[in-house]
Amino acid sequence: MVKNRAYKFRLYPNAEQRIYFAKAFGCVRFLYNQMLANRIEIYKEYGHDKELLKQHKPRTYSDFKRDYEWLYEVDNYALANAQINLQTAYQNFFRDKSVGFPKFKSKKSRHNSYTTNCWQDNIRFDGGKIKLPKIGYVKLVLHRQIPDGHKLKSCTISLSPSGKYYISILTEYECEQPTPSLDKSKALGLDYSSPHFYVDSQGTEADYPQFYRKAEEKLAREQRKLSKMVKGSANYKKQKRKVARAHEYIANQRKDWIHKKSRELSDQWDYICVEDINLRGMAGALSLGKSTNDNGFGLFRNILAYKMADRGKQFIKISKWFPSSKACHECGMIHDLRLSDRGWTCECGAHHNRDLNAAVNIREEGLRIA
Repeated sequence: MVKNRAYKFRLYPNAEQRIYFAKAFGCVRFLYNQMLANRIEIYKEYGHDKELLKQHKPRTYSDFKRDYEWLYEVDNYALANAQINLQTAYQNFFRDKSVGFPKFKSKKSRHNSYTTNCWQDNIRFDGGKIKLPKIGYVKLVLHRQIPDGHKLKSCTISLSPSGKYYISILTEYECEQPTPSLDKSKALGLDYSSPHFYVDSQGTEADYPQFYRKAEEKLAREQRKLSKMVKGSANYKKQKRKVARAHEYIANQRKDWIHKKSRELSDQWDYICVEDINLRGMAGALSLGKSTNDNGFGLFRNILAYKMADRGKQFIKISKWFPSSKACHECGMIHDLRLSDRGWTCECGAHHNRDLNAAVNIREEGLRIA
């Protein structure tokens, strides 16, 4: 079977290359906004009338290149991918309105990026450098080798709010899907816990280190300095990068911990079952915003899912409406509990810790639907 994998590396462009990247980011943003404005205009005029739309098709990136000659200064694939991204966002909106209508890209956005495609060896490695279209060789830190047999498909160059350049390289490779003999006795249920990250069906608490909480005082100090500076000044921009670096450091700590924990679980268990809870809604509705966002449990679920799939094991999500906390795992009776009820006794005589009981129920429900 054919699979994809991405590898991310740090770039160190020189002054001339940084100017080119700034041009590329700007051109992609400009083109995206122009094409979106054109689509809005056509939609207001003709709606979804298919016959009229055949006669009045949206303008392509090639049409805009003829109007704005400076668009020729950047990679053609970057402009083509901007058009593809807009088309995808536009179709997703009409497929599912909850996704939201595509938004115009702001020049003040904290994230800048563009994507280029690999074609006829236009992107290749040479020692500690990578050759990119229109710009030549750019220095990078190749902290891990891309395995032989991986074919380069595309590259996304990005600039983080802290001023660091990165390249994400998408590769394609063929592999055989592992088919291990799965043992249902090696099944684990995970119940999300705001103070502990999760409690599993063995009664173990993950005890997430709460990186944001530990750095909160330092962050507040740096943000307070920023608030007192003149917007747009050199010192303001310098302090803004300093705040961004502090946030980036916390995010990297969180990702590192999540990767290690997910690797540990995926190596040990054949089945892992979690609840598909709405973390964004929880953060906004229960005064748990800082704790929920600091935990990064949604990112943990995504990373754990692909690591389990790579090993041929099963990652199972159960419905968020399943009464995992309120049902007794001994007799199945459902009780009316408040959020403050952390321990309770069922009529069958079993005494439960709320989180442990929920984790056991999640495991059993996951195995039932597996």
